[in-house]
Amino acid sequence: MPKTKTHSGSKKRFRKTARGKLRGRRAFSSHILEKKPPKRKRRFARPVPISTQDRPRVRALLAGRGRR
Repeated sequence: MPKTKTHSGSKKRFRKTARGKLRGRRAFSSHILEKKPPKRKRRFARPVPISTQDRPRVRALLAGRGRR
């Protein structure tokens, strides 16, 4: 059986924490920022945990990354 390859787009967008949780970039943070309050824009800079519904899909895409 060949090794599973990691999805190259996913490895740039998601990170696995030391405890195995998945973190990613927040939505709505890339454009039309003039009308958004500074407090909200500061929150956009921090990564957020991936939602429970999306976790299995992201884990499958990162399958080739081993235990990282």
